[in-house]
Amino acid sequence: MAYRVLIIGGTGQVGAAVVRALAAEPSCVEIVMVNRRAISLTADPRVREVILDTAAAQFPAEVTKLAQSMVAQGDPVYGASCVGVGQGSMKWSEEELKALEIGVVGGFARGCRAGGITQFSLLSAAGSTAKSRIRYVRVMGLKEEAVQAIGFQRLAIFRPGIIAGNAHTPRYAAWLGRLIPGPFGTIEQDDIGRAFVAEFISSSARNGVVYLENGAMRQRSRTLK
Repeated sequence: MAYRVLIIGGTGQVGAAVVRALAAEPSCVEIVMVNRRAISLTADPRVREVILDTAAAQFPAEVTKLAQSMVAQGDPVYGASCVGVGQGSMKWSEEELKALEIGVVGGFARGCRAGGITQFSLLSAAGSTAKSRIRYVRVMGLKEEAVQAIGFQRLAIFRPGIIAGNAHTPRYAAWLGRLIPGPFGTIEQDDIGRAFVAEFISSSARNGVVYLENGAMRQRSRTLK
């Protein structure tokens, strides 16, 4: 079944992997990237970008208009946020992190929902909880709660551990992470991308909130290889 995807964070490391995986899937007929600045796009005519000021008060409303225009085409439309600072978060204050991870991502998600999108996929991190004493983990947990409160019919929360193939992950860390079993170990960046796509094309997916950790993402990724 043909579908369209509205994505923010598609220029980042994981986001780019998601866009590549979507472009490799024939059933995805349109990929619309919401960016703050113009980038060089792939030659694939299915991929286009829309430049929006994510800090503007009207940002959610602009996303709503965009989502409505995509929904009007008649195909299912899915929303996705791959926004994430990762290792660079150490240089950010908590207020800056919240402005991006909760403010921008939350505004994008609200715009998607108001525009008629009912299924959303969110990039988070392993172990995320709003009750954590660790700043990054706490902010990720708060982001998850903020998006859950919006009320999507289905919300898939992706919680990768150490991401291999990512420019921000040192090779030694990815190697050591392979020795760690479970959600905090290493997962390939392209596996995350394919897992996002598998989520979009899963016609038997139940409504509600689902958490996808390393093992689940690898399993879903294999369905697209």
